[in-house]
Amino acid sequence: MRVYIALTLVSLTARIGVSQYLLRVRPSPSDHLPVLDLKENFNRDGEPSEEDLSAPNLKGKLGDSFDSSRMSIGPPTHGNLSLTHSRITLTGHMPRELRELDLSGGMYGQRLKMNKRARQKFLRWLWAHTHCPVLSVWKDLGVRFWPRYIKEGRCTRKHSCSVPKGMYCKPRRSVSLTLLRWRCQGSSNFRRCSWIYVQYPIISQCECSC
Repeated sequence: MRVYIALTLVSLTARIGVSQYLLRVRPSPSDHLPVLDLKENFNRDGEPSEEDLSAPNLKGKLGDSFDSSRMSIGPPTHGNLSLTHSRITLTGHMPRELRELDLSGGMYGQRLKMNKRARQKFLRWLWAHTHCPVLSVWKDLGVRFWPRYIKEGRCTRKHSCSVPKGMYCKPRRSVSLTLLRWRCQGSSNFRRCSWIYVQYPIISQCECSC
């Protein structure tokens, strides 16, 4: 099967239709995600007190913006999701470009013969090889953000996602979470601190791109 796949790939990469699918470049508006860790001032005078961190009050302040699937008040009990999956689980429907891929044409006028089962198996292999899932990881933002823990999206760059190799998974789309940020203004003698609303972008979709 591996030899057959290799020979088929040599034939397919020479065809325009396949190349357009595998080497298509789309805009990536979220190249600077995920957000880098903030370098905080470790002066404890600028940190919220236990009273300022009242979960019922802060949850009421966020209202409908509190997303329990992507936010956590305390350390998540199930920990991080691994970024080094040995196998990618395919979910949903196969992309239309793959389902409609013409595998009958070969090089030098030769035609490839492939039954329905072999075609489906090959397309699923190609789908898994070019698929760019969003991998989720819990991140601790520190005591000056509330909720303190959010679930970020990552695009894995461990392996190339194109045939031939050269392209990698990169951010395609992002969504913003509404969080609370503890901000202090003024000098130490006349300091005023309060919670303000901030938008925190996270990756929501990855794609295979240059």
